[in-house]
Amino acid sequence: MFKTAVGLFGDAHRVDDVIREIEALGFPRNEVKSLKEPATFEVTGVMSFARLDFETDLRRELARIGATKTEIEAYIDGLRHGGTLVFATSSDGDERVDAAARVMNQHGAVEIEEMATTGPEPRLPRVVHAGMTPSDQGPVLAGRIRQPRGRAGMFVW
Repeated sequence: MFKTAVGLFGDAHRVDDVIREIEALGFPRNEVKSLKEPATFEVTGVMSFARLDFETDLRRELARIGATKTEIEAYIDGLRHGGTLVFATSSDGDERVDAAARVMNQHGAVEIEEMATTGPEPRLPRVVHAGMTPSDQGPVLAGRIRQPRGRAGMFVW
């Protein structure tokens, strides 16, 4: 089973430090991703609305792993306002992902309702697909656990 910590950062300058610290916890580079709204969007067809396509893909994937509409909209709004999402995924146990969430919180992850959900691996929009292996592991199995402290979201898939 995989577990992912997700943090939204309003200050893009902190993201590099967050990623370095998470990798220092033993996460391989391919298990730590960051996602910003692209400065320009690739048009993929005559009827393509690139920003809408990007946001639709992200909404779909966040919903697949169990994020609520409110949480999804908060993440999208954060990206629209220059924020960056950081994802740290591991199959090697909860402790590393919990430590990654602590790093995110120490570096000022934006307050988003805490969650723990189960579901398939998120397939992030093409901007971060390099190095990620798509997964079709079936339907979302969602469960929620409220955690008392912290701002990084926790997803189990």
